Amino acid sequence: MQRRFLLNLGLLVVLNLLVKPFYILGIDAGVQDAVGAATYGTYAALLSLSFLLSIVLDMGITNQNTRHIAQHTVLMGKTVGGVLGIRFILVVLYTICTLITGLVLGFGPEQMVILGWLIVNQALVATINFMRSNIAGAQRFKQDSLLSVLDRVLLIGMVGWALWGRASGGAFRIEWFVWAQTIAYSVTLLVAYGMVHRLSGGVRLRWQPAYAWVVVRQSFPYALLILLMTFYYRIDTLMLERMLPDGPMQAGIYAQAFRFFEAFNMLGYLMAGLLLPMFSRILGARDEVTRAGLTPLVHLAIRLVLAGTVAIAAFGAVNAQEVMDLRYSAYTKESAPVFALLIACFVAVCSTYVFGTLLTAGGRLRQLNWMAAGGAILNVGINLLLIPRMQAEGAAWASLITQVLTALAQIILAGRLYQATIPFGLWARAAGYALILVAAAVGLAFTGLSVFVQLLVFAATSLLLAYTLGLVNRKVVVDALELRLAGR
Repeated sequence: MQRRFLLNLGLLVVLNLLVKPFYILGIDAGVQDAVGAATYGTYAALLSLSFLLSIVLDMGITNQNTRHIAQHTVLMGKTVGGVLGIRFILVVLYTICTLITGLVLGFGPEQMVILGWLIVNQALVATINFMRSNIAGAQRFKQDSLLSVLDRVLLIGMVGWALWGRASGGAFRIEWFVWAQTIAYSVTLLVAYGMVHRLSGGVRLRWQPAYAWVVVRQSFPYALLILLMTFYYRIDTLMLERMLPDGPMQAGIYAQAFRFFEAFNMLGYLMAGLLLPMFSRILGARDEVTRAGLTPLVHLAIRLVLAGTVAIAAFGAVNAQEVMDLRYSAYTKESAPVFALLIACFVAVCSTYVFGTLLTAGGRLRQLNWMAAGGAILNVGINLLLIPRMQAEGAAWASLITQVLTALAQIILAGRLYQATIPFGLWARAAGYALILVAAAVGLAFTGLSVFVQLLVFAATSLLLAYTLGLVNRKVVVDALELRLAGR
């Protein structure tokens, strides 16, 4: 299982590193440059609103389905047909809830039109994710990896042409960006549905109220968890835009920093998507040999997380201003401290992608929901306190505090429930690794070298140090590569 994890994680990372960073830092940031920070800030707030209520679209069905299909793959055809019937009702409910919330928050007619298109996009994304949950649950990770980048490839082509390829036609409009998303998601959904139809041997749509009630009841704990976690992950931009006199501008500044954080965070998210079906299959196995693979897989995942995230956080926090200056020309002094705080969240967030995913695979939803509820209340409270005083930087502090505390809660919980504890020696090595890398980043900053040269030297130092301290397990990596080369 460790070998499969490494091989498929490698494929996911390569594909997504080739596509998503360019999309986030090239296309998405290019849209903000073209329309301005204030206009993009309003779009970011509307996008956050659509995310906050998007759980109504899914009701936790996707995570529950990944776990279910990983353990009962032969039932895919029946499950998909029944759930697609339920999803139509959920789309209607989501649309009503989101539009009413937008009106209550005081968005104007033009903003509500954009929100309407974002509702369509979220419905498409939710359905794509459900289709992918079947593919991943069936352990078809290569196909799932290709689907994970298809929509972004299409968007790079369409939006890239609209930004830089047009000879004339007026200034770029934010609506074009939203419409391009609709086209890209529609195409991706058709491809995903074709894959699922082939894997399941056929999908027959049906509406069965009794079945719908069972699915929603079983999935509701997952829905509540996602809703609560989305609140403390996405509420910042919306609160900034609505609370401050210059809210759209502050939301745009926050979006500049959050965009870099999001580019890195996709790696942790991809790992979680790969770990969930693997953890689910291990925990659902009856033989002790398979179940014994749980702790080694957890240890492998957290070593990779610590080796990568600590290095990224150390270099990013020390060189926050330089990182912002690489991509933006406006408001970089304001967004640099925000980025330094957000990138420090990176270690905690990716740790939850390991331990939170383990708890989700094990069905420990009650404990996770209590943790997430505490995180949501804490995050909103800190935002209410700090945003009026510190604007975008206050929202970043709220994220850092919340993410660190919720990560610690999940690590402790996973240790108690599954004995998936991390040895003290590993934590000690990780702490030493972090201190040395921070010192190295600070030292390189005083050399006068360009940020690119500093990054190359720092990356080499990080790899050597991770290997020396044992954060990177050489034996597992070599075994995985030998297995691949042998064609097994």
